[in-house]
Amino acid sequence: MDCGLCEIIQTLAALAIVVIVLVIIIAHASASKMVHLQCHEKEKGFLNAEGKREPFSSIHDPPTKELSVVVPSYNEELRLPVMMDEALEYLENRQKQQSYFTYEVIVVDDGSKDKTTEVALKYTKKYGADKVRVLTQVNNRAKVGLNSLPQGTQRCRGKLILMADADGATKFADIEKMESGLKDLQPKPENMAIACGSRAHLEKESVATRSGFRTILMYGFHFLVWFFCVRGIKDTQCGFKLFTREAALRTFSSLHVERWAFDVELLYIAQCLNIPIAEVAVNWTEIEGSKLVPFGAGCRWAGTCFLSD
Repeated sequence: MDCGLCEIIQTLAALAIVVIVLVIIIAHASASKMVHLQCHEKEKGFLNAEGKREPFSSIHDPPTKELSVVVPSYNEELRLPVMMDEALEYLENRQKQQSYFTYEVIVVDDGSKDKTTEVALKYTKKYGADKVRVLTQVNNRAKVGLNSLPQGTQRCRGKLILMADADGATKFADIEKMESGLKDLQPKPENMAIACGSRAHLEKESVATRSGFRTILMYGFHFLVWFFCVRGIKDTQCGFKLFTREAALRTFSSLHVERWAFDVELLYIAQCLNIPIAEVAVNWTEIEGSKLVPFGAGCRWAGTCFLSD
């Protein structure tokens, strides 16, 4: 064998060992505990259109809406309005066309340093607190705002719960495809099912353009996801996922990972619980402004999956 090739193989093997060691160390340091769901007294309520505080509902209560949309947000004052305008236009039109359809949008501000809460509260004043509620967390828990998803989910009133990114990368009307995906799973008798938005169909056509660095990360991450835990789902990271209320309750309450790539653990938990999962192709556009720190987040995720069995 060529000496140069031997050196490359030896180097890659050494790097793999280093990564595994780092994974184990970081896993013990940051992923050994369940996601913290306790909340500050101020986080137990929301401001209505008149500025008065009212208590949130609980996911443990019977549902009173057809759909809950949870929008995790961290320093999103610039991108949030685009997403909210599109989402609320769709939801309002659908409510006019379907008399039975009711909804709520819960924007969870994970301790932003900008005016994310103020921007979100403008929609509460416009549409009313029955339709738009803002949960402002006193302290940032995950830097990229992802711990706000379990917090927001705990306060949902919907039979179905949609998680949607604040950047508006996915067309909101694609929720109808997601709902069809859930129906095809026939989630009975426990009514547990998950539909994952997927961008896998965009890779060959190069519709979703990425930098070379992000492309390398994408393929490397896909391999790690397949190798460590989640099989059968090509795109685990699309921030557009639809849950039945029962599936959201079971999966989010079992999370360990609080940061980027928590989606992988969420789907890993679902597969361990034999919750059916549909992967649904959605329209997607890459939006500037990612808050991702790839290596540290990836190690935390991989460590959790490696040790959580």
